[in-house]
Amino acid sequence: MSISENIFRIMSERHISQKEFSQLIGVPESTISDWKRKGKTPNADKIMDICKALDTNPYEILEQDDNTVDTISVDLESDVGQLVLEYNSMNQNQRDRLKGYIDSLLM
Repeated sequence: MSISENIFRIMSERHISQKEFSQLIGVPESTISDWKRKGKTPNADKIMDICKALDTNPYEILEQDDNTVDTISVDLESDVGQLVLEYNSMNQNQRDRLKGYIDSLLM
């Protein structure tokens, strides 16, 4: 989905009209109509206003089929969290070696 498609999908899910949405983010209804009819993309400076109005985050707005965003949360005090911290402190050669070791363990 495009950015404008994501916006209108979320608006529909939240039962927010174009008129209400335009008032919430401070842009003319005609601009929102252009986003829908012409597939135009909102200016970057409006993304946070859009997120606030739709009670969502930028990832849900900006996510596109060809460039999905996957995230996970990890407790940094856990074993997995400690591994992530240690991995992030490694140089590329160390990371490559670790990946090779993990691959061999999984065989």
